[in-house]
Amino acid sequence: MLDLTTPSLLFSAISLILLAYTNRFLSYASVVRNLKEKHQQTHDPKDFAQIANLRKRLYLTRSMQILGILSLLFCVIAMFFIYISWQIIAAWIFGVALLLLAASLCVCIWEINISVKALEIHLEDLGSK
Repeated sequence: MLDLTTPSLLFSAISLILLAYTNRFLSYASVVRNLKEKHQQTHDPKDFAQIANLRKRLYLTRSMQILGILSLLFCVIAMFFIYISWQIIAAWIFGVALLLLAASLCVCIWEINISVKALEIHLEDLGSK
């Protein structure tokens, strides 16, 4: 049986995850701005690979954030249904919240793998010199 504290336990975890996602997004925004300036000056063909990689990572980060926010929203909705004593609906909605959080974390794993590829592009330059 769910009570009001069960969904609320996820609030701090989801909040920390969203903070990490936001920090990641802000660092990407900075990298995009720097890369744009660099590309305008040097027109390095390797910049295109970085730009494509960053674009994909930005979209994945947006997906991670949306899934995390939806998870938090579904926890709140589950708490409302617990409050009005609709336990079965609350349990299903809380289950959806957990699945959304899991999806967010899976997208995060995907994004981390793509980030490694971006670093490999930089390391190729070092390996060839």
